[in-house]
Amino acid sequence: MAIRVLVVDDSSFFRRRLTEILAKDPDIEVIDTAINGREAVDKAKALQPDVITMDVEMPVLDGISAVREIMQFQRTPILMFSSLTHEGAKATFDALEAGAVDFLPKKFEDIARNKDEAGQVLRDRVKAVARKRPLGRATFNSIAPRPDPSSSVTANLSTRTTVPKQDGYQRPQLGQRLAATATNKCFKASGKQYKLIAIGTSTGGPVALQRIITALPADFPLPIVLIQHMPAAFTGAFAQRLDSLAKISVKEAEDGDLLQPGVAYLAPGGKQMLLEGAPSQVRLRIREDDSPRITFKPSVDITFATAAKVFADKVLAIVLTGMGADGREGARMLKQQGAQIWAQDEASCIVYGMPQAIAQAGLMDEEVKLSDVVKCLLQELNHG
Repeated sequence: MAIRVLVVDDSSFFRRRLTEILAKDPDIEVIDTAINGREAVDKAKALQPDVITMDVEMPVLDGISAVREIMQFQRTPILMFSSLTHEGAKATFDALEAGAVDFLPKKFEDIARNKDEAGQVLRDRVKAVARKRPLGRATFNSIAPRPDPSSSVTANLSTRTTVPKQDGYQRPQLGQRLAATATNKCFKASGKQYKLIAIGTSTGGPVALQRIITALPADFPLPIVLIQHMPAAFTGAFAQRLDSLAKISVKEAEDGDLLQPGVAYLAPGGKQMLLEGAPSQVRLRIREDDSPRITFKPSVDITFATAAKVFADKVLAIVLTGMGADGREGARMLKQQGAQIWAQDEASCIVYGMPQAIAQAGLMDEEVKLSDVVKCLLQELNHG
């Protein structure tokens, strides 16, 4: 049965172009179009499409408000289209918070090397998100399940020592130990020592990263590198958003940044993020990449590979939701050095592509659902 798509955009040209691109796949059927958010809500109720593509800026009712209304009655996967501006990026993240599952730039040439490849990316993305029903606003907003106020775990969490976020380096203070009962019963810490957390993701990643990063305690003891497939215009706004919500510091990585504990560095879109130096003093190098052989910029493989060279077995790498297999070869290099590799479980992924590639290659040490990542991470680090 074909995937039934509702296309929503106030531009007749874009509606027609999108319809033509999607119609090239026999497994996709554009069942109708809408010219504004209000019409989108009405047609979503009447037609119950499998996927909705949604513009952000529209008359009568904007895309963000339309997503919120649709999510109230129907958990339909919604793919946003956004302009490549700072304001467009901010609005896109608001749409994700409202319940949309992913986004693409309206300038298709920014997601591929040519017109045909861009069309295939779009069709693949629609087919990928159609397989997953979103959880709605709770997916992006929720930090962790609300604990039982009567439990000993809650008591420990409520008395945890925190450190105010500051611009300069501040040595983290250890809080109370997180009780083992706060995570999966099946999870057992490896006892390894780490110097870096590396997280790679793609489709569905902004939702997953916000949930993880905003749940970390202010005294988190290690630096974190984040590799998210995202256009250049979006990574700065996304880093600012995470920084405003998180207890730790988050920044878009810059060339020459010295890794510091309790800071997360987001790889800039359109470039590659590498690590270099000795384990005691590691700097990030941000490089332009015009190579036609490298599809993703930033690439999880490239950052993971350089982390393996610098930190060897002292890396905990986590591969989250995303299409394709980026991260598999970098994880292989990390694994050869003795590093730990975790992958998000299929049930909590928007797209079980990148984590599946890790699992099928035999590189996965732990499979963790999204809601358990932080709890398991703190237990693995013996930190709480």
